[in-house]
This record gives sequence, C-alpha cells and structure tokens, in this order.
Amino acid sequence: MVESVAKSGFKKVARLMMKEYMVVIGILLMSVIFTLSSPYFFTWDNWKNILLQSSTVAIVALGQAIILLTGNFDLSLGRNVCLASCVGALLMKGQVITNVAWNPWLAAIAMISLAAFVGLCNGLLTAYVGLPAFIATLGTQYICFGIAKLITSATPIPQLPDAIGFLGRGYIGAIPVCVIIMICLYALAQFLSIKTRVGRNLYAVGGSREAAFFTGIKVKKYYLITFVIAGALAGIGGLVLMSRLNSVSLSNGQNYEFDAVIGSIIGGISLAGGKGKLIGTMLGVIFLVTLFNGMSQIGIDPFVQDVLKGFVLVIAITIDVLTNKKRT
Repeated sequence: MVESVAKSGFKKVARLMMKEYMVVIGILLMSVIFTLSSPYFFTWDNWKNILLQSSTVAIVALGQAIILLTGNFDLSLGRNVCLASCVGALLMKGQVITNVAWNPWLAAIAMISLAAFVGLCNGLLTAYVGLPAFIATLGTQYICFGIAKLITSATPIPQLPDAIGFLGRGYIGAIPVCVIIMICLYALAQFLSIKTRVGRNLYAVGGSREAAFFTGIKVKKYYLITFVIAGALAGIGGLVLMSRLNSVSLSNGQNYEFDAVIGSIIGGISLAGGKGKLIGTMLGVIFLVTLFNGMSQIGIDPFVQDVLKGFVLVIAITIDVLTNKKRT
C-alpha cells in the first residue's frame, strides 16, 4: 500500500516536473551536451552572450505571447522592430523630419510610440475591420519594411548617441542591463496576467471567444490592447537592440516574429489560445538561443541551423496541436 502511494506520488511529481519545468530541463541537458563538446560553452562570457542575444528576442516574444493568449499572432513584429529602429536612429542623428538631432530619449519615446501605432493598426484591422490576423499583419509587415528601406535608402546607420548605450551595452555588476530589462518586463507581465482581472480576461478570450463575449468581456477591445502592447514591446526591443549593436540596419529584427512564436510555443504558450505562462516564453527563447549557440560552438553550418530551426518550429507546433487534441 505504502509502495503504491509512493509510486503514484512520484509519477505526479514527475508529470509536474515535465509540464512546468520541461524547458529548464531541456536547457540543462543541452548545456551538459554542449559543454562536453566544446570547452568554451560553459563559460560566463558565452552565457553572457546567450543572455544578450536572448534579451532582445525575448522582449519582442513577450508581445507575441500576449497576442497568442488571445488566439491571434503578429507577423509584423520583426519589421516593426526594424522600422522603429530606423526612425529612432534617424531622429537621434537629425536626418529625418528636421535637420536637428533629437534628444535620444525623446527619439526613443517616438520610436516606441510609432511601434505601438503599428500595433494599433494591426488591432483595428483584426478586431474591428475583421481581417484575419495573418493577412492584416502580413500587410503591415511589408509596409513597415518598405518604409524602412525608403527612409534609410537601404543604408546602415552607425554610431548612435552614447546616452542610450547603457541599455544594450551597460552592466549592473556582472549582469547586462538589457537582461535586467527583460526579466523586469516578464516579471511584471506574469504578475499582471495572473493577479489582475485584465490578465484573467485575456485567458478567457483565448479559451473561448464566444463564452468570453457572453460573460460581458469586450473581446474586440482585448484584441486591440494586445496588439498595441506587442507593438510597444517591439519598439522597446528595437531600442535595446540598436543600443547593443550601436547601429541600425534593415536586418534589425529580421525573423524575430518567427523566433518569438517558436520561443512562445516551446515555453508552453498554446497556438489555440488561453493556455500557458508568459514567463515560459522567456525560457523558451533562451532554450532556442542556447541550442543554436551550442551548434555554432561545435561547428554546425549556419545554413543547416536554419533547416533545424524549421524542424524545431514544426515539432513545437505539432506537440502543441496533439496536446490540445488530447485535452479536448
């Protein structure tokens, strides 16, 4: 009797560990494998590089995860990062609107506002016009990238003001500032999603739009809010990225929307909506960056890595779909 109780208790703990901490376990297992393959992998310099790369993607992925909770997604996030970065850099250098360089922080507010406006357009098209999110955000993706090419003449913008440099290249102790920003944003988002009515309503909308509507939740408003928040986070991600690179080019934010989706799904956010914890997205992005960092360490061709990224996306979505089928 005691043995059967102990076994059932062990199974429950194992199930809980696999459900809640699968990503953490995956990161640890990868770390062991890559450490045995490359002596440089398990060093602070390398892990610092992983966290630096993860921070900007994870900030953008947080917005994608919030949208995914409602059952939608945003294909324009990467190009939104690009456009916001280009506009912000040109304002800081006085090469657009006026010939006078803007205060870097005023330019930063302008670029985040622009990114939020792109999110607002996506939200209006999706929630109130009734376009599928795929079509609406695919259209704004092309618009953002086209405008970015026009205003920059497809030319990189180097040497940004030192005033914003600490966001991407600064440290508090041994921890990069951009990593602290990432953690703070996720901690705030996780708290709001669990402890507030707005957060609970987001899950309700994603779980069943019809049921949420009949309980008095303004579904369209929540769709709009999530796209605006995701846009603003794309602007913040663009600001941190341009600060870290000390330059802006058309490649800024490239494929971030797909990395954000992969990281979110790996972290437990369901494409069907209404399921998953936002903090898992951050861990999912770190998992993804760790995987490709390790593959680079052991000399796997970057083109092969792109193929593997596609496999990771398909596998993650397949697992998500099969899991949701079992629950229904």
